[in-house]
Amino acid sequence: MKKRVILVTDGDLNAKKAIEIATQKIGGRVISRSAGNPTLLSGEEIIELIKETPYDPVVVMVDDRGNTHRGSGEEAMAQILKSNDVEVMGVVAVAANSSRVTGVEVDVSIDNQGNVIDYAVDKDGYAKDDKIIKGDTVDILNDYDVPVIVGVGDVGKMEGQDDVEFGAPIITKALEEVIKLYETKKKINK
Repeated sequence: MKKRVILVTDGDLNAKKAIEIATQKIGGRVISRSAGNPTLLSGEEIIELIKETPYDPVVVMVDDRGNTHRGSGEEAMAQILKSNDVEVMGVVAVAANSSRVTGVEVDVSIDNQGNVIDYAVDKDGYAKDDKIIKGDTVDILNDYDVPVIVGVGDVGKMEGQDDVEFGAPIITKALEEVIKLYETKKKINK
């Protein structure tokens, strides 16, 4: 059986700590070595690590470190998205203050109060007036048929609302929402 994977488009130190806590809360395993600002491992290397873990789902971090062009995080994500060795459940698309990007449409977002909303959010987790989340590592998602995209603000931050001291509640909720929406879509498509 293929390992189920959730990709998160953030990988700095704050995000890494928050994602590790959130993944533990959902009973999954995070590939901590996928963290980095920018991502240092290739998609192939990350896929091998995914296949080695006995847990499910597996959470992977990808980050372009502000590079608005196709950076190492997006390259790794592309390799994972097109791999036949894993089953990508969805992506937590993280907002950034990126201006020269297209952005990607979200299914839903989690705002900085932990609410599931039908709009995208900004870096601080506030609702926008459209469904397009803008971040430095999200444009490539437009090239793939991603089952679920959940938007969030800056992981581990959002004006303290996603702090690890509070148990990283926003990223936790985002991972839970990816799983929930993915399972719902699978049932509908059966």
